Amino acid sequence: MLVGGPADGTRIRVTDRPRVIQVTYPCPVDGTPPGLRAEGVFVYRRDYGVKSEPLRYGFDVASP
Repeated sequence: MLVGGPADGTRIRVTDRPRVIQVTYPCPVDGTPPGLRAEGVFVYRRDYGVKSEPLRYGFDVASP
């Protein structure tokens, strides 16, 4: 489960319990050539204090 940030409350399935999950969000782009896109990047880090399912990943406010 993702906690905080733009994906708060989202549940996803992951394998191997990764330390970090990256979430991208499409951003509108005005007056650009066809095919150009921009995405916001958000980072969620695993909460090592949670030992049972569902694992939790907290929003990293210092993400780019």
